[in-house]
Amino acid sequence: MKAIVQDAYGPADVLRLRDVDRPAIGDEEVLVEVRAAAVDPGVWVLMTGRPYLMRLAGFGMRRPKVAVRGRDVAGVVAAVGARVTRFQPGQEVYGTCESGSYAEYASARQSRLAPKPAGLTFEQAAAVPVSGMTALQAVRDVARVRPGQRVLVIGATGGVGSFAVQIAKAYGASVTGVCSAAKAGLVRSLGADDVIDYAREEIDRDGARYDVVVETAGNRPLSLLRRALTPRGTLVIVGGGHTAYRFTGGMGRTFRAPLLSMFVGQRLRPVMSRERAEHLEELTRLVESGALAPVIDRAYPLSEAPDAIRRLIDGHPAGKVVVTV
Repeated sequence: MKAIVQDAYGPADVLRLRDVDRPAIGDEEVLVEVRAAAVDPGVWVLMTGRPYLMRLAGFGMRRPKVAVRGRDVAGVVAAVGARVTRFQPGQEVYGTCESGSYAEYASARQSRLAPKPAGLTFEQAAAVPVSGMTALQAVRDVARVRPGQRVLVIGATGGVGSFAVQIAKAYGASVTGVCSAAKAGLVRSLGADDVIDYAREEIDRDGARYDVVVETAGNRPLSLLRRALTPRGTLVIVGGGHTAYRFTGGMGRTFRAPLLSMFVGQRLRPVMSRERAEHLEELTRLVESGALAPVIDRAYPLSEAPDAIRRLIDGHPAGKVVVTV
């Protein structure tokens, strides 16, 4: 099969389109014929091997343990393991995979897949899993957003941010999105009640107003983020590992926030996203109810997957970047 493979850490130039064997599947795994995949910052981290802390976490010291890139996947079940009970060949599914999804076939645990939402194309479905599950856990599980709360989403047009705006709105919050002026219309179309143009105003323009701040942009100090929060508000920090320092990336705030939270009235929490079928099922419910729709910035063919990753990191996309197979 064709796949996007790398033999060493580095920039997108290390990626090559090659012929490789189809991944084998275990008893509780599913072989998916890939129709589309998506790009998220974790793909960049595994491609570059930065921050170095990631290598110590078991992803490979000198080269990636998994050579094929990509995690989000949408496609058709080609085969199932002996203990798979939730899926059968021919079924359309979406979720995350272990073997790499920038390929014609990928393997995935049945616990990380769900039936593809009705009404979504494969490209739209592939855009949902990683960013959608992260946003869901940030808004629902960490922030515990309730009806009537005021929520600020920083990076409202990014992959996680665009989902967070919609999920917070679906859960009854009043939402303000932070983005560029050119993208304000998109953020309002996602359901935001107000927009802050980061080039003209800072997030604390109205003082300690927000019950919840969801930070996906990764570049504001904790002191500034806290100034926008109510005295008992919750700050949720998403990602940051693909920026700044080589060893820790942008994870410094992630490490400091829980410690600081012990001494102040505000809850300061990072998101440690987990990928589970139950999260996909809630996202499916939101999609099929009309409350959630993936935003696609641009789609690239499999052979141009390196350009898709460059677009994510350097191009300030509005929504998700997708790879079609």
